[in-house]
Amino acid sequence: MKWTRIRIKTTTEAEDIIISELYDIGLEGAQIEDKVPLSAWEKEQMFVDIPPQTEEDDGIAYLSFFVEEDSELNIDMTLESVREVLNDLGEFMDIGEGTITVDETEDLDWINNWKKYFHQFYIDDLLVIPSWEEISEEDKNRMILRIDPGTAFGTGLHDTTQLCVKQMKKYITPDSEVLDVGTGSGILAILAIMYGAKHAFGTDLDPCAVGAVADNMEKNNIPKDKFEMIIGNIIDDKDVQDRAGYECYDIVLANILAGVLVDLTPVIVSQMKKGAVYITSGIINDDDKEHQVIKAMKDAGLTVVDVSYQGEWVSVTGKKE
Repeated sequence: MKWTRIRIKTTTEAEDIIISELYDIGLEGAQIEDKVPLSAWEKEQMFVDIPPQTEEDDGIAYLSFFVEEDSELNIDMTLESVREVLNDLGEFMDIGEGTITVDETEDLDWINNWKKYFHQFYIDDLLVIPSWEEISEEDKNRMILRIDPGTAFGTGLHDTTQLCVKQMKKYITPDSEVLDVGTGSGILAILAIMYGAKHAFGTDLDPCAVGAVADNMEKNNIPKDKFEMIIGNIIDDKDVQDRAGYECYDIVLANILAGVLVDLTPVIVSQMKKGAVYITSGIINDDDKEHQVIKAMKDAGLTVVDVSYQGEWVSVTGKKE
């Protein structure tokens, strides 16, 4: 499919209002290119494996809008409307150059574009490698996780995932039953099995996770009876809670945002055996976020046994006595 790209050069201060005004004429889903450093909130919300590299902010922004070839929008009329919007805004605020360029592009292959940026890396003794790269001779005796970036979150590159991996390795035994809440690509549950856990169960809200988990299980030779996952919200869906089971897990993994962890914690204790550990991450290194999660654990009757840090992220581990 072909797309027409409408690209506007403007200022970072004008980004939001231009996007808002152009939304009203039918242009949605702006792609923003600027050098503004991410705020703590944005870093937490993005929660991506390969964070953007930014230079010093120069105040310049480029906004791109993509219109499908068979869209109901008429390109000539849309461009005229864009010019009117920019002219009107330029009367009362600085929109910079306000120049417009138009070009045509083929269907965007987002997943394959990751290949430019995602390469093999190590988490302690583990090699994480995408399918398009070869394993070197010196790495052939390592534990190897095959995983490709895809439609569900989780390649292992993000600090939050690595924090979880390092914590769960301390507790896994051959008898471990593992619950992975927000399983995404399945990386944590798959690694738990590779490190020797008996069985894993995962839940996720995104249907894309089903295909991603199946694909990654196959890549890593994980037997189907070792890892089961379902779609649904374990926080408030009784059916999901029932299917997961009660007091049957030795390890619970939750690599989610702090606000979700606060809601999850009082619920998840019911799934945990006595003596089970609850390993959380996805908590940005901010005293308030960290304390919220710690308080939620203590209020739920868990003992906090570990708080660890990597980059700008925190992992908190609790234990059910």
